Amino acid sequence: MENKFRSLPGVDKLLSDSRIKQLGDSYPHDLLVDIIRQRLEHARHLISQDKPSPSTEEIIESICQRVQQLASPGPRYLINATGVILHTNLGRAPLSQETIAAMDEASKGYCDLEFDLGGGTRGHRNVHIEQLLCQMTGAEAALVVNNNASAVLLGLTALARKKEVIVSRGQAVEIGGGFRVPEVMKQSGAKLVEVGTTNCTYAADFEQAITPHTAALLRVHSSNFKVVGFAEMATLEELVALGNKRGIPVFDDLGSGCLLDTTQFGLDPEPMVQKSVALGVGLAFFSGDKLLGGPQAGIIAGKKQLVDKLKKHPMARAVRIDKIRLAGLAATLIHYLKDEALKVIPVWRMIAAPLPEIERRARVWAQEFGEQARVIDGESMIGGGSLPGDTLPTRLVAIGKQSKTTKEHGPAQMLAGIMRSQQPPVIGRISENVLLLDPRSVLPEEDPVVIQALRSAANKLQTKGKT
Repeated sequence: MENKFRSLPGVDKLLSDSRIKQLGDSYPHDLLVDIIRQRLEHARHLISQDKPSPSTEEIIESICQRVQQLASPGPRYLINATGVILHTNLGRAPLSQETIAAMDEASKGYCDLEFDLGGGTRGHRNVHIEQLLCQMTGAEAALVVNNNASAVLLGLTALARKKEVIVSRGQAVEIGGGFRVPEVMKQSGAKLVEVGTTNCTYAADFEQAITPHTAALLRVHSSNFKVVGFAEMATLEELVALGNKRGIPVFDDLGSGCLLDTTQFGLDPEPMVQKSVALGVGLAFFSGDKLLGGPQAGIIAGKKQLVDKLKKHPMARAVRIDKIRLAGLAATLIHYLKDEALKVIPVWRMIAAPLPEIERRARVWAQEFGEQARVIDGESMIGGGSLPGDTLPTRLVAIGKQSKTTKEHGPAQMLAGIMRSQQPPVIGRISENVLLLDPRSVLPEEDPVVIQALRSAANKLQTKGKT
């Protein structure tokens, strides 16, 4: 084993390699030495475990890869051809060009984040966005924080700490990523009071549970699952009427933050913020980066008396939104104000895309790859905790031979890996050993990138086949 350790190259020898010297033109000497020592230590560990020692060439390659990883950590721009429009793992809603420009403008220097240009005095970061939100939703007041989870947490902490909040047992759910309503309730200091059953909860169940300690009635939109069959839930109208009768506010966790009627696209109705506000909820909570189509944000809209209490709570500062996303959210809302959301907000462009146009694009993609590609019928998902189980018809580019047997290292997996290695990466989905690419979740202006990736992948596969 001693001889194996001695076979490892020294630091100086590695530094003298031409590839490492080239890295030295861009990166500090101390950084390269540190990474070299890490790689050598890893090699020694392998040897001590009686495992094969990497060659000098492999060590140099690993050093170069490590430097490259550190220099390009991401998040990286990529093409989402999975057909899931609001793909949480891929960053949810893509942004409009106007939104991107607004965020760039806010980030390149100073801005009037908390400064009143008219009076020359200190201002409030929420004032500009609040006016837009009130105009779009009909709310008396609004507040923007980091994300919807923090919006709900702030609302419960500020208004229901050490008090009771009544929620249907069927809505004490996990939204995703470990965000569970009972646990958020616990962290806020509020006491969860579950009523009804998993599938049936009536307004009378809420009324019977009200006590002098009740701070709010909570509705949680089942954004990522659907209960079918024998099911009944108290309507928002019923909860608001009950709340008004007993002097208790209703909190409505809407999740996706939809401002447009989804039924016009053949989808199920998604709860709209304007309707909740019009019905008289005390507070409505929703996300900025789902169906709203903007950057990550948590939005609270509702009655001024309640929103003002949230603004003054110490936690509001801990969860406040930054200037860049605030500018992006404002630009996104202006699209709704100008009635141009369907034309310029990517999420809505994808949802509204006509099927004949999707098919035309799919056929162009397939033709560029070659005879192994074909166009088939498929379904696109909205995703991101919106419209669970609901899909839109689409046309898919399918590459590979269908097989029920799972192949971890089959042709489809290899092709998907090649597509992911492109610059920028193109991400599809695999079903029954066939790689599927969906044009619906790709903007038309991104087609040249996909076509180039398909050409490159086809050439690589052809080269591999010859060898």
